[in-house]
Amino acid sequence: MKDREQNLMRLAEEARKFSYCPYSGFAVGAALLGENGQIFTGCNIENAAYGPSNCAERTAVFKAVSEGITSFQAIAVIGGKKGEKGGFCPPCGVCRQVLGEFVDPDNFQVILGNEDSWKVYTLKELLPLGFGREDLEK
Repeated sequence: MKDREQNLMRLAEEARKFSYCPYSGFAVGAALLGENGQIFTGCNIENAAYGPSNCAERTAVFKAVSEGITSFQAIAVIGGKKGEKGGFCPPCGVCRQVLGEFVDPDNFQVILGNEDSWKVYTLKELLPLGFGREDLEK
C-alpha cells in the first residue's frame, strides 16, 4: 500500500507543476486512481473571474469521466504556495461532493501530504453527511 500511496503523491506533485494560479499563487496537484488501475492527474486552473476556476481534484475527475472511467479507488492531493514544497491540502467541499458521486465513501481513500509523509482518510471521514443519489430516491 505504501508504494501505491507514494506513487500517487509523486504524480500529484508532478501535476502541481502545471497549476495555473496567477491570482492566489497556491498550486495544487492531484492524482486519481481508477478502479481499473488507470491514473488521471489534474491541477488547479484559476480564472480572473474566480467562479470559473477549477480545483485539481475536479480536473482529474472530469478528465477520467470524459474518458469513460467513473469508478475510483483513491486520490492523492498536494498543495501550497507555487515554488515551495507542497504539503497537506484537503479537498474543498465542492470537490468532496464531486468525488462522492463516483466512489464508495467508506472505501475511497484521500491521501494528503507529500512524497515523504502523508495521511490517509476515507471520503466518509471528510464528507460525513454527503448528499448522493440515494437521497434523491427517497
